Amino acid sequence: MGGLAQKRLHLTTYQLIIGGFALVILAGALVLMLPFAAHDGQPTPFSDALFTATSAVCVTGLIVRDTAMHWSAFGQGVILVLIQIGGMGVITVAVAFTLAARGRVSLMQRSTLQEALAAPQLGGIVRLVRFILRTAFAIEGLGALAMMPVFCRDYGPRGVWMAVFHSVSAFCNAGFDIMGSQNVRFASLTRYVSDPVINITIMLLIISGGIGFLTWDDIAAHRWHWQQYRMQTKVVLTATPILILLPAVYFFTNELAWLPPAQRALAALFQAVTPRTAGFNTVDLSAFSGAGQSILVGLMLTGGSPGSTAGGMKTTTLAVLLASTVSVLRRREDVSLFRRRVEESALRNAGAILLLYMLLFFGGAMVISGADGSPISACLFEAASALGTVGLTLGLTPTLSQLSRAVLILLMFLGRVGSLTLVYAASAAPQRGLSKYPQEKIIVG
Repeated sequence: MGGLAQKRLHLTTYQLIIGGFALVILAGALVLMLPFAAHDGQPTPFSDALFTATSAVCVTGLIVRDTAMHWSAFGQGVILVLIQIGGMGVITVAVAFTLAARGRVSLMQRSTLQEALAAPQLGGIVRLVRFILRTAFAIEGLGALAMMPVFCRDYGPRGVWMAVFHSVSAFCNAGFDIMGSQNVRFASLTRYVSDPVINITIMLLIISGGIGFLTWDDIAAHRWHWQQYRMQTKVVLTATPILILLPAVYFFTNELAWLPPAQRALAALFQAVTPRTAGFNTVDLSAFSGAGQSILVGLMLTGGSPGSTAGGMKTTTLAVLLASTVSVLRRREDVSLFRRRVEESALRNAGAILLLYMLLFFGGAMVISGADGSPISACLFEAASALGTVGLTLGLTPTLSQLSRAVLILLMFLGRVGSLTLVYAASAAPQRGLSKYPQEKIIVG
């Protein structure tokens, strides 16, 4: 027992984060294998249950079994719980249970929670957990109430469950739906392409979850006083509308010509919001041109913001990389955003994240294409969807082999916990010494 305790004490925060997600995924898969989790009363194969649990906990939305047609009410409930845990974060939920049980949180739990939420400081972390819980449930409740009249009109009493499920799925940026269609052309929310209530509510939920709890906390603390916000909040609030409006304009003018102008505007806006990183769609994405699908891939890899329910490289990473590029072009020594100097560690991390994401993105797509003989363009789309924890699909995922599905599971997991988190968990603690290697110039570019 003493040896086990000693080992437990030596687990790093990164290892705890990864282990927490892995345990929840495994537990969810085992529960989903139960006969009464499926409509037909038959046990679901472990591989399918594992894929579904990973997609739910990693708030992705890629599926190999239709959520409405295969899973029973119990199974759908399990998926929704996994989505909620994955959206708020496994460590956040664990700390919430600790607070409810005994009201005290250890220093190790606080440190782990700080890393999991990307919080700027350790102080006030418990207050932040309470804020996250209140904010998440309040927004999800409002979203469900807004959509309930429409779903109850179309589905009767089941519309209540439909509203709750899609509200949680949208806020957590999961992209799971229970509409019940195996055809990609009629999947997700395509039947509501012209419904403003569903479209606007889902978009607001996605954006609310995607900008991050840290951003909401900063807004709540400073009451919409722009100058008092942290630099990160300013970057998030600036990058988010840009990454929505520019793609929306392109989709409106180039991809959705078959829709009437009013529906086209709504659909263009929705398709610009959902790739970062929710996974819902209201039109057939396979009908998009290569350029349109490439924009979707870029948005999926970019993702949401730190400390949010979204995945991807994050908007702040993109902003730091762009600011660094501008600094080089202007021959400035320092990189700055909103009149604040960016830390060198942030620059190094941003470059490492970009490289790791590109390696995983292209590597995963090539393995899938080689294993299944699928077109590389479709494989790149599915790989970006998995790595960015988005859930958009061109219909390829359900047809993939077990090897390719395993690749998508790995990409979803890495996309949720973060590639750097995995590297830090696998490596030893950084060693700081007084000696340094001699410096020598190297030409790049």
